[in-house]
Amino acid sequence: MKKRPHIPPPLAERLLQRVLRSDLAEEVLGDLEEKFYATVEQKSVWRAKLNYWYQVANYLRPFAIRKSRLKNSNYTAMFQHNLTLTFRNFQKHKSQFLINLAGLSTGLTCVLFIYLWVTDEVSTDHFHKKGDRLYQIMSNHTDASGVSTWKGVPGLLLEEIQATIPEAESTTAFTDPHEYTLSVGDVYFKANGRFASQDFFDVFSYQLAEGNGKTALADKSGILISRSLAQRVFKTTDAIGRQIVWHSWGNAKTVQVAGILEDIPSSSSEKFDFIMSWNYFHDDLVSYKQWNNYYGRIALVLASGTEQDEVAAKIDAILKEKLEGDRVSLFLAKYDDKYLYSEYENGVQAGGRIEYVHLFSMVALFVLLIACINFINLSTAKASHRLKEIGVKKSLGASRQSLMGQYFTESFFLIFLSMMVAFSLVWLFLPQFNSISQKDLMLKPDGQLIVAAIGLVVMVGLLAGSYPALYLSGLKSVEVLKGKLSRKAGEVWSRKALVVVQFSLSIILIVAVVVVYQQMEFVKDKNLGFNRENIIYFEREGKFIENSEAFVNELKTLPGVTGAAVSGFMLGGANSTGGVDWPGKTPEDQLQFWETNVGFGTIEMLGIEMVEGHAFSEKFGADSTGVIFNETAIAAMGIENPISQTITHYTGDKKIIGVVKDFNMLSLHKTVEPMMFLLEPAKTHFVMARLKSGNEAETIKGIQTLYESFNPGYQFIPLFLDQDYQALYASEERVAILSRYFAGIAILISCLGLFGLSSFMTEKRIKEIGIRKVLGSSVIRVMYLLTADFTKMVLAATVIALPVSYIMARKWLENFAYGIDLTWWHFVFAGLAALLVAWLTVGLQTFRAARINPAKCLRSE
Repeated sequence: MKKRPHIPPPLAERLLQRVLRSDLAEEVLGDLEEKFYATVEQKSVWRAKLNYWYQVANYLRPFAIRKSRLKNSNYTAMFQHNLTLTFRNFQKHKSQFLINLAGLSTGLTCVLFIYLWVTDEVSTDHFHKKGDRLYQIMSNHTDASGVSTWKGVPGLLLEEIQATIPEAESTTAFTDPHEYTLSVGDVYFKANGRFASQDFFDVFSYQLAEGNGKTALADKSGILISRSLAQRVFKTTDAIGRQIVWHSWGNAKTVQVAGILEDIPSSSSEKFDFIMSWNYFHDDLVSYKQWNNYYGRIALVLASGTEQDEVAAKIDAILKEKLEGDRVSLFLAKYDDKYLYSEYENGVQAGGRIEYVHLFSMVALFVLLIACINFINLSTAKASHRLKEIGVKKSLGASRQSLMGQYFTESFFLIFLSMMVAFSLVWLFLPQFNSISQKDLMLKPDGQLIVAAIGLVVMVGLLAGSYPALYLSGLKSVEVLKGKLSRKAGEVWSRKALVVVQFSLSIILIVAVVVVYQQMEFVKDKNLGFNRENIIYFEREGKFIENSEAFVNELKTLPGVTGAAVSGFMLGGANSTGGVDWPGKTPEDQLQFWETNVGFGTIEMLGIEMVEGHAFSEKFGADSTGVIFNETAIAAMGIENPISQTITHYTGDKKIIGVVKDFNMLSLHKTVEPMMFLLEPAKTHFVMARLKSGNEAETIKGIQTLYESFNPGYQFIPLFLDQDYQALYASEERVAILSRYFAGIAILISCLGLFGLSSFMTEKRIKEIGIRKVLGSSVIRVMYLLTADFTKMVLAATVIALPVSYIMARKWLENFAYGIDLTWWHFVFAGLAALLVAWLTVGLQTFRAARINPAKCLRSE
């Protein structure tokens, strides 16, 4: 038979087959097919297909549509029946139900906490309405040590961009938030503030409750304050027109409240209480307004359809035109990515907090898998208790689909119940979680959370319920009615494999906890090259700037104070400069130096060791033009016999009077970088004092009294240098604490599953235990037999987990320039810990089973 070249539309045919009454379908399809081929011959193929669809539409009428099957089957009654059986099974097997409920609810609690944390992280800075087109200009600085990435750019760049780059829809310059002193009358207080240009609110979506942001920021004497700051200062938010005095580094500016800011959203990575004019900052405060001074931050919104790279190239060309020969390049980075992707290596984005998002997401997945494995193992292991029910239902004609429906009903109901328990636990422990994570998370029933919870129930229901439903519904009715359950090797091995996977994940988490803890201890105990213990510091401000020398002299005489000095030293970095020339420097020898202003006695008080020369001292008059470098700086410059050699600083010639031993001013994430000390007491921002151990509180009270006598009205806010050091690792410390909790939850869930599984295995072998005891087996021998399988599974999990955990630990430690060495005991400890936990979990049951009276085991034989 010759094959027809064209066929009716398949989709239309399938539609009719599904919806037409069975007594009409065959005749109608035949008629339509005959008419289709006739139309093809007489007219065209597309006319035939169009007419076919038209005829199909005509048949979609009530008289021709088949009746719904819902009328012939009572799905509601079936669901109620399954629900009744579910409750009965839960009552009958209480231990299995409680173990599953505890495991799933604990796992879901952990997942919900991580979901709230991750959602908060990934939503940070995403509230800006123009976020898809919002970029910040960043700068890459290439020198002899590589490429370093800064968020600072020349402030002069703002006007150039506004004048020459039309693709920039709106552009603003601003500073990072900083703590300043404000005063109203004789009352002084601290608040975080920043400076910003007049287009700030065109770029960012911070909300103004009152006032006009553009005009307020154009005025050098204007200030915008938040609602909470207005309430704190004036006891009311009706503050427009009121005056405040701003103080910083000897400067004082009377400003007038020109607007009220809505409080900064919690999803913002930058928190501030007020904004002042960039014009005042740039024109009156910045003393070195040059193209090689990177004192500003600039963000811009690109016009729709604009290519990011093209605009970045134009901005970079502006800088290169102004700074010929400088090895600096500018690029654009998405503003809403800067919180999660803040780390750069050699000018390339290399991670940041996104790594912790990935880490905790993986932990959530691990915990969820462990909880699901518990459910699968216990459900399949307990199948023998339901043999008669399955056999009777199958013999009465129950289909596999109906049985699967019953078991899925059980799974989803248990998971739904576990989710309700999990939400209750999250609500109960959320304040403690916020305290640990330093967040302000809330459990509110928004659409996103509800969708996530429903999705989680469905996912876990399918993940945990599929295998038991398929397994139980697939049992053969003849065998189950005889009370025999076939023991296929694959089923036994699959159960063992799931236990191995479960403990592998637990061991990986144990290794992670051990490594993170050891690294944090290493960070705390590391010799940084200076003594940070018992050093307090506080800001030089107000009258304190003029009479700080007299204050320091009196401070040294206080009981409990062993040393004091003015200093610009800051952990985490200070001012950086490339404006240094030295003998033999070539154009390729560009270096960035950390620059710290100090007074007499600062280096000695910090306990920094001199390698050559001497520290700044009043004994040497030439010290006012002297400079002290660290070892890394001398090595990078390639200077031999550095003492008394002259270098050219951007402020003038300086003579090298000393070299200090390398020390870590930055966190241990970075290696030691070139650094220099300058004797500039007038430019220092802090007073530092070292206290005697044992009576610090009383000593600080004495310092406060002295401070208030020298600087009345200003707040005395002492800070500890060692606490600042710990703050450099705040993120890692929080991760360490949270990882301990999550690892503990994972191990707890694993133990619950192992407990339930061992209970079942012991119950199944109770007669074997009785016979062995009659034949003379000891309690120890019986315990060995019962725990041997579990021991092998945990050992197998250890073998699998250790290489994986080693790779993950190495990857995490790469974030630190100085870290612990991974040794064999980190991994052996994790394996032994898992083995010990497994033994303790099954040990009690096996001991009780081994001591049972054989007569009780065999009395039914």
